[in-house]
Amino acid sequence: MRFAFAGVLACGVLASGCTATTARVSTEDPFVRSFRALRPSVVLFTMNIPSDDKKRKGDFDEAYGTGVVVASGTWGSQVLTVEHVIHDATKLRATLDDKHVVPARVTASDEKHDVALVQIAVPDRPVATLGTSAGIAPGTQIGLAGYPIPDAFEDEHLGERISVYAGRVSSIRDDALELDLPVIPGESGGPIFDADTAVVIGLAESRFDDEKAIGFGVPVEDAKRFLRGKLRR
Repeated sequence: MRFAFAGVLACGVLASGCTATTARVSTEDPFVRSFRALRPSVVLFTMNIPSDDKKRKGDFDEAYGTGVVVASGTWGSQVLTVEHVIHDATKLRATLDDKHVVPARVTASDEKHDVALVQIAVPDRPVATLGTSAGIAPGTQIGLAGYPIPDAFEDEHLGERISVYAGRVSSIRDDALELDLPVIPGESGGPIFDADTAVVIGLAESRFDDEKAIGFGVPVEDAKRFLRGKLRR
């Protein structure tokens, strides 16, 4: 089983070709390397949610969000996301590696802290490392991985692909990380990660409808408290 709150992947000394691979990667941009390591654990969620249009009461709209795999084994995988993404969702699906669509179900949620856990019946997926936001300061370089407005990209025949954005932490707020980059619809729930290590330090969320240039993140500590006793082994 794969399960990680903190850790480092190392190359075994007996693995042929390991030295050459390490040498190539070491010259790569650290941000690119971090995103490449994290990318397989990022998931697109597609679902139906009740329409907020009063004229369409009882109808449903298609909605999107992002999540990150935090535990996996022969039994399947558990994906962490923000609660408001999957709130009142039906027909929840997860897309893996930009192409494999599978059913998903919510197993736990916390509306107050805006975190949720979703399970899929896909075994042995790569797992993200959950770190800590302790020591994170304004100016810290971060990345945000997610699926911005996937329906719009599909409509323009641009394909359904994960995107990554580079930015910095703008401020450490009460129970929130403020970011200097926006959280675009569809990216909510995506991992905010350390630009150098790929360690997840938060989950993306948007808060200000009138000011979309400012993004926020749920601190990873809130997510880890929520996950206690919920992750499968």
